[in-house]
Amino acid sequence: MPSNPLTVFDREEIRAGIERKDPDEVIAAGLGRHRCTINAEIRRNGGRKAYSAVSAGQRAVCERKRPKTPKLIADPGLAREVGRRLKAKDSPKRISIELAAEGHHISHECIYQAIYNPESGLESGCHHGLHLRRQRRKHRGRTTPGGHSLGEFNPISARPAIADERVEVGHLEGDLIVGAMNRSAIITVFDRTTRYLWLQKLGSKSADDTFTAMLILLTRIPARLRLTMTWDQGAEIARWAELTRRRNIDIYIADPKAPRQRPTNENGNAPVRRYVGKGTDLSIYTTRQLRHIEQRINTIPRPTLNWATAHDIYTHTVAMTR
Repeated sequence: MPSNPLTVFDREEIRAGIERKDPDEVIAAGLGRHRCTINAEIRRNGGRKAYSAVSAGQRAVCERKRPKTPKLIADPGLAREVGRRLKAKDSPKRISIELAAEGHHISHECIYQAIYNPESGLESGCHHGLHLRRQRRKHRGRTTPGGHSLGEFNPISARPAIADERVEVGHLEGDLIVGAMNRSAIITVFDRTTRYLWLQKLGSKSADDTFTAMLILLTRIPARLRLTMTWDQGAEIARWAELTRRRNIDIYIADPKAPRQRPTNENGNAPVRRYVGKGTDLSIYTTRQLRHIEQRINTIPRPTLNWATAHDIYTHTVAMTR
């Protein structure tokens, strides 16, 4: 069963959309769903000419009640092999691919469900082999700009198209690197075009501390090169509107669960981690140490920059725009 199944309300909205002759994409957007979900729901329930919200709901209930033995309970040998590989810290995706090559077909989603379900056929504690070692899955609730704790923010879809092209310096991506027990953090900001990095010490992940730290960080960037900044939907950026006014920079918020929309920051945080490590207390790093890390990373030749350094390209741009 999907983690977020269609509700009675959803099915009534689908029925109403069909009567209005709305395409699947429009119905999906209104419900915050993927168009494939809507398309599959309509197809499996007779198509647009025969769709009934009541009948579709009854069918879904009956299908959820069907008896089914979990795959790893039905095959103890397969369960032992999956458990062994999880203990060896192989990812469910890798396990699925390698077992398929050996003639055993089990999806990575099935493995994840088994890890988080104590009655699935796997031994308890298998989550320790996962990268994030979570004991349970995070709830993937739907998030919309109107109902978010950030208020009526600017979605990334409204960001100027030139920011995507990486031809203009001044379009930034920001995020936090979080320390052990979520008790310390460092702000990382990258320029999308040059990959230039700025780091800022942060007292806590609170919106107030993040706001104060970002005020300091942005003063290090020339005003003419503070065009846009993209951030995720973390509560730490709740004072984005005030930051926009104080530092005259347009801030855009990425879609939920979409790190691909901030690739420069997501990829750039990896080399930062080489210096500060995972699961460490980040409060021990001084501003001087962070400047040293910046300098080291900004002077690494990069293939994406034709083996130039972020420092050389960015400083050249600053000189040219004076």
